[in-house]
Amino acid sequence: MIIGGLQRTSTIDFPGRLSCVVFARGCDLDCFYCHNRELLAPGGGAISQEEVLAFLEKRRGLLDGVVVSGGEPTLQPDLPGFLRQVKAMDYQVKLDTNGRAPRLVEDLWREGLLDYVAVDVKALPEDYPAVCGREGFAAARDTLVRLAALGAAREARTTLYPGFSLEQLERLLGSLPEQPCWRLNYFRMPEEHRPGDRERLQLPALVEGVVAAAKDRLLSCQPNLLL
Repeated sequence: MIIGGLQRTSTIDFPGRLSCVVFARGCDLDCFYCHNRELLAPGGGAISQEEVLAFLEKRRGLLDGVVVSGGEPTLQPDLPGFLRQVKAMDYQVKLDTNGRAPRLVEDLWREGLLDYVAVDVKALPEDYPAVCGREGFAAARDTLVRLAALGAAREARTTLYPGFSLEQLERLLGSLPEQPCWRLNYFRMPEEHRPGDRERLQLPALVEGVVAAAKDRLLSCQPNLLL
């Protein structure tokens, strides 16, 4: 695993569990609003896997879970082996993924290496190339469908990026089967961005009051939506 960062304690990243967050380097998308742009390239500053595993060994009994995020963790060839070592320490594991590796995510769940999966559904199918640099909706949908068939604990997540309208959100929520949880993340300006994205990042973004006012419409699309 090429690990670009470690958040030693989190109370919000793994529902109901005190966890740490391991950030894998490298991503196969390039979302214009990305908050972890320093992790997009596979090279760069890294923490050794051994250092992370040693930290987890010391925190056994103190932390409940490990969140593997990124970047995009499913790009890491050593991900299954790393998760086996984490599970051997009796940690619960949450995977954050863009969903572009449906079969791998399914295999990891079947092997018992995952306890919870968060899949980013980033945009409407036709908007993925403009928002993320390439296609990705069909794969994210496939990942969620496979996890549903397995009865896996899971959630869909969407960031309300600048320029994303209430009407587009309603269409997106209605484009997938009912999810046990669909979490909305409100936009925050990233510290780093591509110069060419500056104007787009300053477009209006949906805020809590606007979303709350449309609560009934949105819940009719996804009853388990977290506003």
